[in-house]
Amino acid sequence: MTAPGPDAWAPGPIRTERLVLRRSEARDRAAFVELFASPEVGTYIGGPRPRDELERAVPRVPGRRPGLFVIERDGAMIGMVTLDRRDAERPGHVRAEGEEAELGYLLLPEAWGCGYAAEACAAVLDWIADALPGEPVVLCTRTANDRAMRLASKLGFIEVERFEEYGAEQWFGVLRVVTPSG
Repeated sequence: MTAPGPDAWAPGPIRTERLVLRRSEARDRAAFVELFASPEVGTYIGGPRPRDELERAVPRVPGRRPGLFVIERDGAMIGMVTLDRRDAERPGHVRAEGEEAELGYLLLPEAWGCGYAAEACAAVLDWIADALPGEPVVLCTRTANDRAMRLASKLGFIEVERFEEYGAEQWFGVLRVVTPSG
């Protein structure tokens, strides 16, 4: 049996010491709206979206797609981790054809500074390493986002390049793969 890729779901929730990473459910809708309406969260992703627009646009079960994991703490959604294919037309790639697995994450401000992003992202990275051994995983963030830059380093991403996109300098890195020495 072949392992699932980033376009498929893990066979069940991923559990860490403090978190559960799972598919989204209808009960997550209010947290999705809050996440995308938050001025703090929107700082480095193009700004917050209007709450009334989100209330109309967010489906009953938001984020139900391959590659999106809800981060749950004590029974409530506190954020999400995503694995998407990086569009070949965008700058920043580690292989000529692009389409690398790209890690992303967003957490509600009240969950910041507790290590949840590192814990959740590490669990998703472990999952994809098992699911697709050797698949390059990339991460892109604004250089001005100090927290994201520190987390990228902590997770083992190494800088490949910097470029301008969305009107700001972007840092683009690839996950350093540690292989056992002979």
